[in-house]
Amino acid sequence: MHRTRASQLEGLEAAVVPVEPIESRMQIEVSYAGKPPMKRSVRRRQFPITAAYAFTDYRSQGQTIPAVIVDIMSPPGPKPLSLFNLYVALSRSSGRETIRLQRDFEDRPFLVQHNPELLAHDEYLEKLDSQTKTWWASMRVEGREEAQTRN
Repeated sequence: MHRTRASQLEGLEAAVVPVEPIESRMQIEVSYAGKPPMKRSVRRRQFPITAAYAFTDYRSQGQTIPAVIVDIMSPPGPKPLSLFNLYVALSRSSGRETIRLQRDFEDRPFLVQHNPELLAHDEYLEKLDSQTKTWWASMRVEGREEAQTRN
C-alpha cells in the first residue's frame, strides 16, 4: 500500500482500504424423499476477495502462464517502464485469448526509442555472429581438405 496511487479515504488511516462483506438472499426449493418440495430462504454473506498470485516482470521472465492479467501502468517514481519491461509483461501468456489488461495505460512507454548503446551492442553481436559462422565454415572446408590429403 505504500506505493499505490490510491488516495486516502476520509475517516481512515493512510494505507487502509476497507473490504466489507457482501450479502445476498435467494429462494431455493428443497425436496426430501417422498415429500413435496419446500421453499427456503437462504442468506449468503462473503468477502468479495479472489485469491491470486502476483509477481514482477523480472520474476515472470522465461515463464508461460496460462492466464495473465497485466498492469502496464508506469510505476510511481522517476524511472518509467522500458520497452523490455513491456515486452516481458505482455508476452507471458500462452496467447491473445488468455491475456487481459488491468486498466488503461499511457502510450508514451511504447513510443520510446531503444537505448542507442544497446542497439550498437546488438549490431556488434551480430557482426561477431557472422564472423564466427564464416570461421566455422572455413574450418569445415580445411578439415575436409586435410582428410582428403591423408587418404
